[in-house]
Amino acid sequence: MSDARRVVSPQEAGREERPVALVTGAGRSAGIAASVVLSLARAGWDVAFTYWTPYDARMRWGVDPGAAAELRQRVVSLGARTHAIEADLSDPAVPGQLFDSVERELGNVTALVLCHCESVDSGLLDTTVESFDLHFAVNARATWLLIREYGLRFRGQRGSGRIVSLTSDHTAGNLPYGASKGAMDRITLAAAHELAHLGVTCNAINPGPTDTGWMTDGQRADMIRSTPLSRLGVPQDCANLVVFLCSAEGGWINAQLLHSNGGFG
Repeated sequence: MSDARRVVSPQEAGREERPVALVTGAGRSAGIAASVVLSLARAGWDVAFTYWTPYDARMRWGVDPGAAAELRQRVVSLGARTHAIEADLSDPAVPGQLFDSVERELGNVTALVLCHCESVDSGLLDTTVESFDLHFAVNARATWLLIREYGLRFRGQRGSGRIVSLTSDHTAGNLPYGASKGAMDRITLAAAHELAHLGVTCNAINPGPTDTGWMTDGQRADMIRSTPLSRLGVPQDCANLVVFLCSAEGGWINAQLLHSNGGFG
């Protein structure tokens, strides 16, 4: 894990303290996590975020050069403090180090939004043991370890804490991803009960197919036909729900697996 330089907004001095959110998996400008980061900043949060360039480098979309630096600058332009950390969440030591870094730079974390993933298509017959284990290390084990760190360190007012994870119900042809995401949402929903003494709400969102640059033209057409609203989901659709769940108005929604997909499928 490596720290990118924290960027401080000109409005920081003398302003009212803002709550701190930590968003994982914001390595691409076109991704859901980047929209979540910016939307939380607009809503009054200071936002730390993680990214992991080696993952993007081995995916077909490739590395998004300068995405983290651009995202930091855009957050600052919205009047928020930010802290970007390149973090390999397959390493079980990283979640604790990550919270140490965010607390040192921005303060105690009030909202934890888990957007990171390992996602490589394969099925029952061709998934390797190494790929299966990596999916569970990133999507399930890191979720548990991040939520555990959050629960051990939370110092906010009762009722203010928020945990949101992004899940998926895709399984056929994408077995290790779908199975590990299923574990992810169960860990999140368990946290709603195990962290009840802190008054923290914990919800999982299934955003459905979202146009972040991974779809072929054929997939886009199929998914539009399968969606009653006749369009693809975009990152901002999910970000809008995340911001609501993190708000005071969203505080009565707890222990839910929410489908925010325009009625897809």
